[in-house]
Amino acid sequence: MSTSIDQAFVTMYMDEVHEAYQQRGSKLRNSVRLKEKVVGATCKFQKVGKGTAGQKTRHGNVPLMNVAHSTVTAALADWYGADYCDALDELKTNIDERAVVANAGAFALGRKIDEIIIAAMDATSTALDLDATGLTKGKIASALEMLNTADVPDDGNRFAVVGAHQWEELMSIEEFSSSDFVGQKFPWLTGTESRVWRGVTWMFHSGLPEAGGVRKCFVYHKNALGLAEGQDLKCHIDWVPEKAAHLIDHCISAGAVLIDPTGCVEIACDDEAEIV
Repeated sequence: MSTSIDQAFVTMYMDEVHEAYQQRGSKLRNSVRLKEKVVGATCKFQKVGKGTAGQKTRHGNVPLMNVAHSTVTAALADWYGADYCDALDELKTNIDERAVVANAGAFALGRKIDEIIIAAMDATSTALDLDATGLTKGKIASALEMLNTADVPDDGNRFAVVGAHQWEELMSIEEFSSSDFVGQKFPWLTGTESRVWRGVTWMFHSGLPEAGGVRKCFVYHKNALGLAEGQDLKCHIDWVPEKAAHLIDHCISAGAVLIDPTGCVEIACDDEAEIV
């Protein structure tokens, strides 16, 4: 056999492509107060204060609560994720390049939704500044105490989002990791690891703010944050003659706002704390 036979060998490539590891869409969209199909550049979320009951004297006037009304405003911004697929390049590969780009754009804009929600969370003034330690049962108890003291409803709509390191710290807590104590509640979290513990749905997220080795985690009520969408995720595939290529374009118009700081507690954690 010829010693140069290897020059005639055929190379086969898989028709499936490995896409870069990334969070596939939004985790947080359904965990906040959502207003869809907003018309305009801003959206106002209504905020109503607490009511207090009082007594009245016989034949006297009924006391009025004078419940305070106010609004907070979410400013919508437009976001795009687009790329070209050259027609002749598509002939040279055995993968569906348009589908690959479509997925990447959808995932990117889903993560953008989470980014603007997390930025709204980061505006809260209710915080535990114990950043020298990791996420402990004591910190969790203190955060929940702050919510309870502020009369934030314990109605199944409390959520917590933590970093990857803090998730592993939680898994070292028997009550959190044991199936005897926890459960999964929301179908939109199917496929991602989440747990319900102490009336809170816990999720981990790779996009939480971090600086100087300190990671910000958040425990919040659904109605404490608002997400306004002028347009939800749309994908357009158009032929561009000047480019001799398909333009795969994704776009959203959305904005988020912190409605009530008392309903969102920031927990600062040492992101390098030893897990025991």
